[in-house]
Amino acid sequence: MESCNCIEPQWPADELLMKYQYISDFFIALAYFSIPLEIIYFVKKSAVFPYRWVLVQFGAFIVLCGATHLINLWTFTMHSRTVAVVMTTAKVLTAVVSCATALMLVHIIPDLLSVKTRELFLKNKAAELDREMGLIRTQEETGRHVRMLTHEIRSTLDRRTILKTTLVELGRTLALEECALWMPTRTGLELELSYTLHQQNPVGYTVPIHLPVINQVFTSNHAIKISPNSPIARLRSLAGKYMPGEVVAVRVPLLHISNFQINDWPELSVKRYALMVLMLPSDSARQWHVHELELVEVVADQVAVALSHAAILEESMRARNLLIEQNVALDLARREAETAIRARNDFLAVMNHEMRTPMHAIIALSSLLQETELTAEQRLMVETILKSSNLLATLINDVLDLSRLEDGSLQLDIGTFNLHSVFREVHNLIKPVASVKKLMVMLNLAPDLPVYVVGDEKRLMQILLNVVGNAVKFSKEGSISVAAFVAKVESLRDFRAPDFFPMPSDCHFYLRVQVKDSGSGINPQDIPKLFTKFTQTQPLATRNSGGSGLGLAICKRFVNLMEGHIWIESEGLGKGCTASVIVKLGFPERSNESKPPFAPKGQANHAQTNFPGLKVIVMDENGVSRTATKGLLVHLGCDATTVSSSDECLRVVSQEHRVVFMDVNTNGYELAVRLHEKFAKRHERPLIVALISTTDKATKENCMRVGMDGVILKPLSVDKMRSVLSELLEHRVLLGPM
Repeated sequence: MESCNCIEPQWPADELLMKYQYISDFFIALAYFSIPLEIIYFVKKSAVFPYRWVLVQFGAFIVLCGATHLINLWTFTMHSRTVAVVMTTAKVLTAVVSCATALMLVHIIPDLLSVKTRELFLKNKAAELDREMGLIRTQEETGRHVRMLTHEIRSTLDRRTILKTTLVELGRTLALEECALWMPTRTGLELELSYTLHQQNPVGYTVPIHLPVINQVFTSNHAIKISPNSPIARLRSLAGKYMPGEVVAVRVPLLHISNFQINDWPELSVKRYALMVLMLPSDSARQWHVHELELVEVVADQVAVALSHAAILEESMRARNLLIEQNVALDLARREAETAIRARNDFLAVMNHEMRTPMHAIIALSSLLQETELTAEQRLMVETILKSSNLLATLINDVLDLSRLEDGSLQLDIGTFNLHSVFREVHNLIKPVASVKKLMVMLNLAPDLPVYVVGDEKRLMQILLNVVGNAVKFSKEGSISVAAFVAKVESLRDFRAPDFFPMPSDCHFYLRVQVKDSGSGINPQDIPKLFTKFTQTQPLATRNSGGSGLGLAICKRFVNLMEGHIWIESEGLGKGCTASVIVKLGFPERSNESKPPFAPKGQANHAQTNFPGLKVIVMDENGVSRTATKGLLVHLGCDATTVSSSDECLRVVSQEHRVVFMDVNTNGYELAVRLHEKFAKRHERPLIVALISTTDKATKENCMRVGMDGVILKPLSVDKMRSVLSELLEHRVLLGPM
C-alpha cells in the first residue's frame, strides 16, 4: 500500500493584508518598547513609590511582548529555523514573565487597596483637621470680636453709649438684621424696648415681664433660641413671602444695689435683668453657630460689668456733686458761724465792759457807804445792796466764763500758790454767811497735803467757793465739813468714771476735796441734771436762796480743764449731800514753771490799812466808774487825781505820782507805752495798773507786753483796793489779777 503525505497547501499571501499586519506589528513593537522607557522615567522621578521592582518586572513583560511582535515581522515571509527558534524562545519567556506578573498582581492588589483605604482615611483626617482649623480660626475671630467689643464697650462709662455701641458692634460682627435691648421699667412688672439697631421700631414699646419666653431666658445662663413670632422678637415688618431668620435672646444682669439708683432706673433691691434680642437676616438658610452664641453670652456679661461700672461712676459723680454742695453749704455755715461768733464775742466784750462798769460803781460806793456811820436799818439795807451786787457780779462772771468755756477760748492761768491759804480764804469768806444761818463750817486739811502747788489758783478757789457755797445755801441747820487730802492711787482706781482717766506720776498729784452738808438733799435721779447749765433741781421751798443754775456747770468745765472729776452723792431729800472734787495739781520743785516762787498773799503785809498822802492817778472815760474808783482811793487816804483821757493823763502825771490806774478800753495800751517813753528810768516811773473788765488771757498778755505792772478785774471794793495797793507797794508788781 502506497502511503501518501497529505499536506495542506498554504493560502496564498494577500499582499495588502500582509502589508497592514507588517505595519501594525511594527507600531505595536514600537509602542511596547516606548512604554518601558516611560516606566523607567516614572521610577526615576517617583522615589517614594513602594513597588518599583514590580514596575521593572512589568516593563520586562512589555519588552518581551514587543520583541515577540518585532520577530513576527520575519514570519510574514519565508523564514529560517533560526527565526523560528528565536520566535519560540521569545514567546516562552513572554509566557513565563506574563504568568509571574499575573501571580504577583494577585498579591499586590490587596496592598494597593489598603493603600487606597489609608489614603481615604488620610483624606478624611485632613478634612477633619481642616474643619478644626476652621473652628479654631472661627474661635480666634470670635475672640478678636469679643476683645474688640469689650474694648469698645469698656472705653466709655456712659450707659447709653455702652448699650448703643454693643448693638452696633454685635450687628456688624454677626451680620444681624436687627438687635434690640429690653430694659425693666420702674415698676419692675414690664420690659420696655429701649434700644434697637436700626431704630425702625417704636422705642418705648412694653411687654409683660412674666411671659413664659421671658422667664425661660431669665432662668438660663446661656443664649436661647426663641420663636420669631414671640412678642419680644416682633421687631420687623416682613411680607408674607419672606422666611424669618433665627432669633436668639440672652439676659443681661443688672447691678445688685439697694442704696442708689442708676439715673432713671428703679432702685434695685432684688436681682434684675435686661433682655437682649438678636435676629439673623430673613429668608436665609444661615443658622446660629455655637461660637456665635458664646460670643453673645460673653458680650452680655461684659455689658453687665460695664453697666455696673457706669452706675458706680454715675453714683460717685452724684455723690461728689452732693458733697460739693454740702461743702459749699458747710463753708457758708462756717463763715456764718464765724461771723456769729465774732458778733457774740464783740457783744460779750461790750456787755462785759458795760455791765462791769456800773457794777463797779455800785459795789465800790456800797462798800464806801458801809464804812460810814449808819443806823442799824441803813446798814442792813447797805449790806443787802452789797450782797445783791456781789450775787449779780457772780452771775455776770458765770455767764461770761461759760461762753468762753464753750468756744474753747478760756485757758488756765498756771502758777505757784499756797494751797492751804486758798482753803483758809474760802473758809473765811463762807464763815460769815454760815454764821447768819447758824451753821458750823469745819475745815480739815490732811497733814500730807502740800503747802505750795502749781495750778490755777483763781479757778480752784472759784470751784471751792461754789461747792461750799451751795452747801451753805441749801442747808438750814446742822454743820458743813470740808476735807482736803491727797487722793491715793487705790481710791482713784476704785472710782470708775467713764470720762476720767487719772495718770499718777512723780510730777503731780490729785487733790480730793469732800464737802458734806446736812441740807435738803436731792433725789438721786436728779443728780445728773445738776451739771446742766440753767437747770435747778432743788425743791421750790429752797429756791428762794437764789442761783442761776450755772455754778456747777461751770465748775465741771473748770474741773475738766484741770484733768479732774466732780460728782455729787445723796440718799434723797432731807438727807444731805456729799460733793467730791478731784483736780490735778503739780509740785513746784518738780515743775517747769518759768515764774519764780513768791510769797503767798496770806503773808503779805496788810498791817498798813490806809495810805495817807499816796499820790495816784485814775484814768477812766466813764465818769461813774472814775468817781467810784477815786472814792475807794480817797477812803484809803490816797491823794487821787482823775483824768478822762490819755493826753490829759500825760499832762498831769509826774514823778510824785506812785501809781496810775487806767482803764485799758481808753487807749490804755498806748498810754502805757508813752509813759515808759516819758519816764526812762524805772524808779522815776509810776506803777502802771490796768483796770480790766474781762479775764481772757489775751488781755492780760497785752497788758504785760506793753510794760504794765499789774491788772485788776472790775468791780472793786474797799478791801480789794486795800489788798491791791499793799501788794503793789511791797513788790512793785501785781503778781496776779486781783
